[in-house]
Amino acid sequence: MKKHLIIMLLSAIALDVFSQQKLNTNKTPVMKLNAGIVTEKISESKAFYTSLFNFGVTFENEFYLLLHSPDKKSEISFLLPNHPSQQPLFHKPFQGQGMYLTIEVDNVDEIYKFFKKKNIEMKIDIRNESWGDRHFAIEDPNGVGIDVVTYAPNN
Repeated sequence: MKKHLIIMLLSAIALDVFSQQKLNTNKTPVMKLNAGIVTEKISESKAFYTSLFNFGVTFENEFYLLLHSPDKKSEISFLLPNHPSQQPLFHKPFQGQGMYLTIEVDNVDEIYKFFKKKNIEMKIDIRNESWGDRHFAIEDPNGVGIDVVTYAPNN
């Protein structure tokens, strides 16, 4: 009788473990995007993102800088071109075209006023879009367009 109970108990445990494994295989994989820019302007980029957007430094060495947004949910990195520690794929510097970043904020008007006081050049002045978003755009030291936006609530 004890042997039968032990077998039933082990079977129940095995079934539970198997069902948990099966459930876990259906989970969405964890994924995090980190945009990276190959540039000579690492110190300028650091000053730009930390002073204007309050990004923090996650990691920094002589050829690489990793910054995080204030809530630590987003990151951006900067890498010196042609660095011998990197593979050739990551050697060519960004040419300042064909890329933009969107930074979503709670109150775009406050950020706009702050940037105007700092005499930051506006590439697109603050405006409302027909779909309801309010935004403006500036450019980082690498030529990347930065769209600063407050999204309209879903109607």
